[in-house]
Amino acid sequence: MNVNEHQEPQDQGGEDAQVSKGTTLDPGGVPEAAIPELVIISGMSGAGRSTAAKCLEDLGWFVVDNLPPALIPTMVELGARSQGNVARIAVVVDVRGRRFFDNLRESLADLEAKHVTRRIVFLESSDEALVRRFESVRRPHPLQGDGRIVDGIDAERELLRELRGDADLVIDTSSLNVHELRAKMDAQFAGEEEPELRATVMSFGFKYGLPVDADLVADMRFLPNPHWVPELRPFTGLNEEVSAYVFNQPGAKEFLDRYAELLRLIAAGYRREGKRYVTIAIGCTGGKHRSVATSEKLAARLAAEGVETVVVHRDMGRE
Repeated sequence: MNVNEHQEPQDQGGEDAQVSKGTTLDPGGVPEAAIPELVIISGMSGAGRSTAAKCLEDLGWFVVDNLPPALIPTMVELGARSQGNVARIAVVVDVRGRRFFDNLRESLADLEAKHVTRRIVFLESSDEALVRRFESVRRPHPLQGDGRIVDGIDAERELLRELRGDADLVIDTSSLNVHELRAKMDAQFAGEEEPELRATVMSFGFKYGLPVDADLVADMRFLPNPHWVPELRPFTGLNEEVSAYVFNQPGAKEFLDRYAELLRLIAAGYRREGKRYVTIAIGCTGGKHRSVATSEKLAARLAAEGVETVVVHRDMGRE
C-alpha cells in the first residue's frame, strides 16, 4: 500500500498518514520474528523519493508516504501484529513533515533499543539537477518561502545533513532517469534473501567531479594513462588489451591486492556495525580506461569473496 497524493518533481508526497497514536512499539508483546523489516526513505525534494518508494511497493513492501517520524514505531508495531501480512515496511520521511522532523532521531533510538532492523535510504542530487526539475514542473521548493528555489534547496540540505550522514545507502540521482533509479533500487532490494553486504563499485572521471554517494574513493591516476597510447585510446577499460596494459604497470597489481585486503577489513567492520551497503568509487582522469579496468578487477575479487557486487561505469562514454 502506498499513500501518495501530493506531486513534486520526480517525487511524490501525501497528506500526513493517519495512524492511531495510542499504541507504542512493544516487541515483548509479539514474537521477535514477527517484527517487520523497516526501510526509511528520505533525501532531497525532487531527488526521486517517490520513485524509490514505488519501486519498493512493486517489490511487495508496505509503503507509507510522509509519515510523521514520531509514528514510525507505531507503524512497525501494527506490522508486527499483522500475523505476517506486513513483513516489510518502507516509510518516506521528508521536510513536508518538518514540524515532526525533530522526532526522527528519538524514534530511531527507540527502534534500535527494541532491536528493530531498520535501514535508511537517502536520495541525493546536485543543486543544478534539482533546480531543473522544479523549474520543469513550475512548482516551488517546499522550503523556499518567499526566496528562490536555491534558497529552499540550501535550507533542506542543511536540515538533512545529519540524516544523510547516518544513511545506510546514498543514491545520487543527478544524472539518473526514473528507469535507472528503479534499476538501482531493484539491485539493492530485489533479492529474496538479504545478503550480508552489497557493494557498488563505480568507475568515474575526476574531471567530471567526485561521486557524492561514494563511501570510499581510490585514485588510479598514479598509473600511466592509456589515453596517450594511440592504439588503446579508442577503447575502454573493458577491453582486454587496455586492462592488460593497466595491470602490467608497476604498482597496479600490488594496489589491487592491498586495496582488496583493506576492503576485507572494512567490510568486516561494516557488517559488525550493521551497514549493508557500500559504494566504492575508483577514479581516473576521464573515467574511461584505468578506473574502468580496476573497477572490473576489484568487483570480481569482491564477488569471489561472497560480497554481492554491482559495477557501474558512471562516465564511460561521456567524452
